[in-house]
Amino acid sequence: SVATFAGGCFWGTELRYQRQEGVIATAVGYTQGNIDKPNYEQVCSGSTGHTEGIQLIYDPTICSYERLVTILLNSINPTLKNQVGNDRGTQYRHGIYFHTEEQREIAQSLIDSRQEQFTVPIVTEVKGVDVFWPAENYHQRYLEKGGQSAEKNCEETVRCYG
Repeated sequence: SVATFAGGCFWGTELRYQRQEGVIATAVGYTQGNIDKPNYEQVCSGSTGHTEGIQLIYDPTICSYERLVTILLNSINPTLKNQVGNDRGTQYRHGIYFHTEEQREIAQSLIDSRQEQFTVPIVTEVKGVDVFWPAENYHQRYLEKGGQSAEKNCEETVRCYG
C-alpha cells in the first residue's frame, strides 16, 4: 500500500518512517502544489504551494495505516499552522494526503479523536493526495546518510539539521 504525509522538514519525517516495521520504502519530495516538477529552491520560496512530504510503501499486514498516521501526529503539534518545530512557512505545513476513502476515514477519525486534547483547532490537512514529485537525490535518506540509524524499531532521537 502507499501513504503520503507531510510533517515539516521531510528529513526527520522520513527517518521516523524508515524505522517503522512494515515500511518497505520511502521517498521525500513535494506535494499539494501548483507547478510541475518543482525543485527545492522553488518550494522553499513558498511560491509553488507545495509542502515537503514523504511518500512510502508499506505492508498493511505488518503496519496499519492508523499506526502511520499516529506516527505523524505524535511528531508534530497539529495546532500550529505552517510550522513544525523551528521550521515555518507553507512548505512546512503538515498533512495527511489520502489515497483511498478508507485512508481518509481513518485519518479523519484520528484527527477528531486527537482534537479532544486541544482547546484550539487542529490544522493538519486531510486531503486527497495530489501529484508527488520526488525531491533531489541528495535529500533522499539524508539523515541516514548523515549517520543516524534507520534500523527498524530504533528509538534514538531524530536530530534534524541543515
